[in-house]
Amino acid sequence: MARYGKKSQEKVKKVMREKKKGTSRSGKSGKKVTSRKQAIAIGLSEARRAGAKVPSKKSSSKKK
Repeated sequence: MARYGKKSQEKVKKVMREKKKGTSRSGKSGKKVTSRKQAIAIGLSEARRAGAKVPSKKSSSKKK
């Protein structure tokens, strides 16, 4: 079973193209996206907001 839906793939593809062009911006600061990982994270968060099939974020485990 696929973990990510078609819609999420399209969102990530769109953001990656924007990154390559240099038009992709991040969050409130509006700084230019430079890293590949950052572009993928932005694409997945957009897909989540759009209601696409995306696994939830991994939560950090607290040390005991």
